Amino acid sequence: MLLLDGKGRLTVPTRWRELLVANVNGQLVVAKNPDGCLSLYPLPVWEKFETELLSLAAENDPWRRIFVGSATDVEIDSAARVLIPPELRLWAGLDREVKFMGVGPHFELWDQARYEARESAAIAAGRPEALRNLVIR
Repeated sequence: MLLLDGKGRLTVPTRWRELLVANVNGQLVVAKNPDGCLSLYPLPVWEKFETELLSLAAENDPWRRIFVGSATDVEIDSAARVLIPPELRLWAGLDREVKFMGVGPHFELWDQARYEARESAAIAAGRPEALRNLVIR
């Protein structure tokens, strides 16, 4: 669990901070995630995602608006923090206690209580067949 400070800044966990500073100069894009959290994309990952979104057919415009319309550039500052815009904090229900997690090529930022509720519900529903048969080699 991490804490947002009074200005909405979050200290990026050391585990990822050094890589993000070294590989993308600390440049990230934060955007709404329809699952109820915020997604943080390293800039090159966002650029690829945005290009793919913009190439979709017009019937995907509502989804394009969710992602691209909410996208905001953020940067890891000299104190290893990123400022999460107030409108995005409000949308994702981020108040103080947050969960920062890597999920493949991007990160998710969850309200801690919301994440715990989602995780509990997923576990209670049971693993889908595809995951029950997944073998790690």
